[in-house]
Amino acid sequence: MGEISIKEIKSMFQAVGIEQLPELINSYKTDVRAGVQAEIARAEKKIAAWQKEKARIEAMKEYERQYETFGYVCGIDEVGRGPLAGPVVAGAVILPKDCQILYLNDSKQLSEKKREELYDVIMSEAIATGIGYASPKRIDEINILQATYEAMREAVTNLSVKPDVLLNDAVTIPEVTIRQVPIIKGDAKSVSIAAASIIAKVTRDRLMVQYDSIMPEYGFASNKGYGAQAHIEALKKYGPSPIHRKSFIKNFVNVS
Repeated sequence: MGEISIKEIKSMFQAVGIEQLPELINSYKTDVRAGVQAEIARAEKKIAAWQKEKARIEAMKEYERQYETFGYVCGIDEVGRGPLAGPVVAGAVILPKDCQILYLNDSKQLSEKKREELYDVIMSEAIATGIGYASPKRIDEINILQATYEAMREAVTNLSVKPDVLLNDAVTIPEVTIRQVPIIKGDAKSVSIAAASIIAKVTRDRLMVQYDSIMPEYGFASNKGYGAQAHIEALKKYGPSPIHRKSFIKNFVNVS
């Protein structure tokens, strides 16, 4: 048999999982062909990035480790406090202690594609997840902060497992008897809060896309209800929709 081609070696490197790459590198490290050495260099770079990400995620488990002796640790976060339209949505996530999900981060730091991918992984691997909503009408009735707290309480209530500790992104939720730990910029410091941020963001974004199919004139699929210039212009042209927050749009249109 002749020498295995560079193309075949490249295919092997692309086909294996990252855990098998070191063994493959070892098998071909004496192959002096430039194409093979280039493939090995790419694989080594990939391994280094993977190890760096694993270390980042391990560092993001600091709070989970600190409180895991109390029992189930749940991350809480919300999305949608700032938009002119749509609900505020809260997420609650209890991850397993040995959670190995990589790339968890503040949902705003992730691409839509990565958020969607992680959403499926979180929903599959989490011990429990919960979602809570506060409608635009409710936001107008009790203000955005109180509506956010309400959505967070609902998210916790909707968990199938009762948590023993709540890790919150910066806030302390009123009327909750469970121990709470507010963490400033928690969605970048805690895997549980990051996971909650992601499921809340994906849930809300999907909802706004559905609203867009009913009311396409406002561009909800692209702006997600936030005050983009085109959204404000549409608001002035067509007036408020049923999902606009009256208390948020007073500067742009007359609201009754």
